[in-house]
Amino acid sequence: MSRDGSAPEQRNLRSRSVLAGQAAAAAAEVEHALDVGLDTGGAAFFDVDNTIMQGASIFHLARGLHRREFFTTTDIVKAAWQQFYFRVLGVEDPEHIDKARSSALAFIAGHRVSELEQIGEEIFDENMADKIWPGTRAIAQWHLDRGQRVWLITAAPIEIAAVIARRLGLTGALGTVAEHVDGVYTGLLVGDMLHGEGKAVAVREIAEREGLVLDECYAYSDSSNDLPMLSLVGHPCAINPDSALRAHARSNGWRIRDYRTGRKIMVASSKAAMVGAAAGGAWKLLRQRRS
Repeated sequence: MSRDGSAPEQRNLRSRSVLAGQAAAAAAEVEHALDVGLDTGGAAFFDVDNTIMQGASIFHLARGLHRREFFTTTDIVKAAWQQFYFRVLGVEDPEHIDKARSSALAFIAGHRVSELEQIGEEIFDENMADKIWPGTRAIAQWHLDRGQRVWLITAAPIEIAAVIARRLGLTGALGTVAEHVDGVYTGLLVGDMLHGEGKAVAVREIAEREGLVLDECYAYSDSSNDLPMLSLVGHPCAINPDSALRAHARSNGWRIRDYRTGRKIMVASSKAAMVGAAAGGAWKLLRQRRS
C-alpha cells in the first residue's frame, strides 16, 4: 500500500484512465471556435450508449463485424455470457479486469484504420441510424443552434464515435483510442477504455485547449459511471438514467430526461445488461483466441 492507502492496482487504473482521457482529447475532431456568433465559452458533452443511441454502439458495431466474418457466432455468445457474469452478477477481480483491459480491441490487430472507418460508415446505416433517440438528438441540436460545440464522449472506439458525430452533424467525438502504427492496428489500447474518470480527464483537456468555461458547459449521460464527468460541468443532465444516477440527480437537483415509457423502460434495462455484455465481450474475448 502507498502512503495514501491506495493499492498498486488502483494507482495503475487511475493512471490508465488519465492516459485514456488525454489520448481521447488529443484524437478528438475539434472544430475551433472562430465563427462569428459562436458561443466560445460553453459546450456540450454527450455519452452515446443509451443516452443518444438506444443500446450500445459497440454491440451494433460487433453485429456488423460479425456479418463481415471478423469473428464467429460462438465467439460473441461466449463473450456475451462472460460480460453478463462480470457486469450484472458483480463477479470481478483485479486479474479479470486486467485481462479484459489488455484484450480490448485486440481482435482488430493487423487491420487498417481506414478499413474500420469505412466499415463504421456502413454499420451506422445498417444498425445505428434508426437507434438515435429523437429527444436527445433535439437537445444536441439546441446546443448547436445556440452556437455551442457538441462532442460525443464514449468508451466506443474513436473511429466509430467520429462516424456517429459526423452523421449527426456534431462538432466531433472523444472515444477509446486503439494504438496503430503506419495506419495498422497493433491490438493494444492507448491507456484504458474511455470511461469513468477518463471521461472527466478528456473533458478537462478539451476545456483547457479550447478555452471553455466548465461552469458554462453541459454534460449528458445515462450512467452513474459518468458521475466524474457530470459533476465537472455547471449543467449536468441525466438522460434515461440508471437507478443510481437517477437518485444522485434528484438529490442534487440535476435535470432528468427519460425518453423511455412504461414497459419500454424495463425492456431497455434488460437489453442494456445483455447489450453491455456483448459489447465489451465482443471486443475483449478475441485477443485470447488470437494469442
